[in-house]
Amino acid sequence: MSTLSDLVLAQGRSSEVDVDWLHMLVGDWQLLADLAFADIVLWVPTDDGSFVAVAHARPSSAATLFYRDFVGQRIKADWRQQVTEAFETKRIIDTSAPDWFEETPTRVRAVPVIRRLSAVSPDTADQPVAVITRHSNLSEARTPSRQELTFNDCANDLFTMIATGDFPDLGAPAGPRRGAPRASDGLLRLDVDGVTTFASPNALSAFNRMGFTDELEGESLAEVTTRLLSGRMAVDESLPLVVTGRAPWRTDIEARGVTVSLRAIPIRNRGERIGAIVLCRDVSELRHQERELITKDATIREIHHRVKNNLQTVASLLRIQARRTHSDEAREALSQAMRRVAAIAVVHDTLSTGLAQIVDFDDVFDRVLLLVAEVASSHNTTVHPKSSGSFGVLPSEYATPLALALTELVTNAVEHGLAGREGQVEIIADRSDDMLTVKVVDNGSGLPEGKVGSGLGTQIVRTLIQGELGGTIDWHTMMGQGTEVTIDVPLRYLTKA
Repeated sequence: MSTLSDLVLAQGRSSEVDVDWLHMLVGDWQLLADLAFADIVLWVPTDDGSFVAVAHARPSSAATLFYRDFVGQRIKADWRQQVTEAFETKRIIDTSAPDWFEETPTRVRAVPVIRRLSAVSPDTADQPVAVITRHSNLSEARTPSRQELTFNDCANDLFTMIATGDFPDLGAPAGPRRGAPRASDGLLRLDVDGVTTFASPNALSAFNRMGFTDELEGESLAEVTTRLLSGRMAVDESLPLVVTGRAPWRTDIEARGVTVSLRAIPIRNRGERIGAIVLCRDVSELRHQERELITKDATIREIHHRVKNNLQTVASLLRIQARRTHSDEAREALSQAMRRVAAIAVVHDTLSTGLAQIVDFDDVFDRVLLLVAEVASSHNTTVHPKSSGSFGVLPSEYATPLALALTELVTNAVEHGLAGREGQVEIIADRSDDMLTVKVVDNGSGLPEGKVGSGLGTQIVRTLIQGELGGTIDWHTMMGQGTEVTIDVPLRYLTKA
């Protein structure tokens, strides 16, 4: 299904700033549906004077009217006149009589979506960017509870603000969605002075768990939180603005081991604040899990850092041992082992700097190539390494064997193909969605009689590429001179982001 941006821009009537405004509005789509106990649909105008649905939300607080999504569909003839009137007059239009949908009586309200031009100016766009229809089910009519009445009042306030460009609020930061309070989690209604005029049972329970034992209604929310946080040295500087309902921000308060997330939505009438909605949610378990994850991430990074240090120590010991040995063969074997250990250390060093167990392999390979200079100098060779293409991001289980295999291949090219002469080694990476192809090309002497070597380095490369990475490897001598090694590594096991 097309995204909201695609659907809106495809109609040819909206700009990029209109799309940004609608994205902010849809960010609170579920909240609007839950407060209204109704299905809500967002319609954007088309070039031929009709409307197309670009978003649809069903209430979690009531039964849905529409079991099939409207997104991507043109508006029904029954609603077109009402939506057109709301769009052209920039006013909220209610149906004068019940609207019937599949033998169910409904009430339809059309709300124009007006875009505010800036956060510091009351000026709005000349015409609406869209229209919202609110579809309330009248078949389940009963005496509403006080909570339902308050939720409906809050919904009406927000829809009125949408029609005047006061909602969504351009001054609201884009906060994380994880743990965001919802209407069902807990809702407080504040008057203009920050006094609680309504507290849902879930909201009261959240404050009770933090140690507040009285009724919230009639209390200043700022004073209540001040008493709960008495004695605390550090308090979020945004807290006073949130608990008084003066700013559309979000903050956490913690008392007695309980963490409650608060989100304030100032209610305005023609730009003047008349109260606020404060959503609250007990996120104690969520914050505990986040702290555990942070601790585990730090532990994993520290492990990678220590592994890197230990590998570098081993590499240093091998280098010292190689310098002290009197056997050329033993010296060469120790030097090769040192380079292999150093290549693995590079991957662990990269993993120790980030939270995720993935690495930018282009950065890793650039560092691995630095080992080539040491190999070349010990074989009286002048080598010009060259790389092209991109490896991209790889998980550690791919990065370690690939780094070690490429180290072997480049080292072989320098030691055997270019020994005692000047030449070039080129590494070409080509990555698609499901395959990584790497070519290591040198302009050296080529394979002797076209035969692939059977030494330890070749065995290591085969084991790593074919065994650990499930890939294939091919050696061949190019026409004239030089060797080309091609590695194909399937990426089908990578988790799609």
